[in-house]
Amino acid sequence: MLVPSIFGKDMFDDFFGFPFYDDKDFKKMEKKLYGHREKNLMKTDVKEHENGYVLEMDLPGFKKDEVKVALESGYLTVSAAKEAEKEEEKEGGKYIRRERYSGACQRTFYIGEEVQQEDIKGEFKHGILKLSIPKKEQKPAVEEKRYISIEG
Repeated sequence: MLVPSIFGKDMFDDFFGFPFYDDKDFKKMEKKLYGHREKNLMKTDVKEHENGYVLEMDLPGFKKDEVKVALESGYLTVSAAKEAEKEEEKEGGKYIRRERYSGACQRTFYIGEEVQQEDIKGEFKHGILKLSIPKKEQKPAVEEKRYISIEG
């Protein structure tokens, strides 16, 4: 189902962000943890194919060396970190407002313990991370039948 959006922002983002809860400390903590800009980072599409899955993640403004992908215990973690650019004041000017993102973000997906790091192929072009993850069949747990002895 498509959700209406206005200028790239989901219409329901603010509705589900605890707007009716009036605890100021909670709102400050929520803003500090989640912020406003982070909502538009790391939007991900997952497409299923016969042989596997393709994960495409938007990482606008990040460079290839700022993005890390790790696989541990069946969990695929994508993290990106961008340091604030420190620019000298030029010609006596100063910033009045800065909206460019600097910080870190991370998402984790469970892909199964059968997939190995060597099986995953990755590509980063134009701010889009594309990961190809093969399908692996889960090894069925060997069920050991135990019989109860019947006397009589």
